[in-house]
Amino acid sequence: MSRHHHEHHDHSERHEHAHAHPHPGVLGLLDGRPLDRAELDRRLAALRAGPRSAALPVAGSAEDRQLTRWVAQVLLTEALCAAEAAERGLDCTGTAPVRLDQRAAVELGSITAAAFEGSAAVRAVYRAVTADTVADPVRRPAADPGPPVELWRLATPDGEFEAAPESLPAELAAALSRAPEGRPVTAGGWTATLTARRTARPHPADRCGQLLESARRTAFTRWLDHARATRLTLVPGLEHPGDPAQPDNHHRH
Repeated sequence: MSRHHHEHHDHSERHEHAHAHPHPGVLGLLDGRPLDRAELDRRLAALRAGPRSAALPVAGSAEDRQLTRWVAQVLLTEALCAAEAAERGLDCTGTAPVRLDQRAAVELGSITAAAFEGSAAVRAVYRAVTADTVADPVRRPAADPGPPVELWRLATPDGEFEAAPESLPAELAAALSRAPEGRPVTAGGWTATLTARRTARPHPADRCGQLLESARRTAFTRWLDHARATRLTLVPGLEHPGDPAQPDNHHRH
C-alpha cells in the first residue's frame, strides 16, 4: 500500500487533449493555463538527494518515469486546490504538514494523501468541501454498539495498521479475504499482507467518528475526481501513473 502505488481515479480526465500537442516544460494545464514544470524537477531532485534515495528507481527506467508521473499528479492536485482555495477565499496560513494514518491514506488514495499531507491549500479545501458531510444514518451506531466487528491487521510497504474489511477498497478486501493469511496480495494498485484477524466491540462514539471521517474522505475524493476531470489537462509523459493508455503502466486489469 505504498504511497507510490496508484490510486483510484477518474479516467475521464481529458487525455485526448493531453496527447494532441506536446507541451515541453509544462507540468499540465489548469483551466487551460500552462503550469511550469520547474517545481516537478525541483521535487524530483530533492527526492534523489534525500534519505530514501537508495530506494528510488534507476533513473531513466519505466519505474522512474512512473515516479515522475506520480509526483506530477501530486503537484497538479496541489495546484488545483490552491486555485480553488483562492477562489473560495480560504485561509491556508499557519498550518503545519500532517501525517495521515494508513486507513485515511488508503481511502484518499496515494496521490491525494501525499498532497493532503504536504499542502495547506489541499487541507483547507478538504475542510470546506466536506464541512456538511454526514455519516450514513444506516451505518451510524446507536447507543448499543451491537455485535463485535472483525478487524484485520495489515502489513504494507509504509507500515502496519488495523482496519475493518469494509473500510478498505473493495478489490483489495476481496483479494485479502481469498488469500492465505501471511501472503502478500496486490489489488487495485495497493499491496498488503493480512497478518492477523480479531473481533472487537467498538465504542459507539469512536465508531461514529470513524464513519464520519470515512464519509468525509469519500466526499472529498468524489469532488476532487470531478475537479481534476473538468479543470486539468494532462500532458504526454506526465499522465496519471494508473492510466492504462500510457506505456509504463504495468498494472493492468
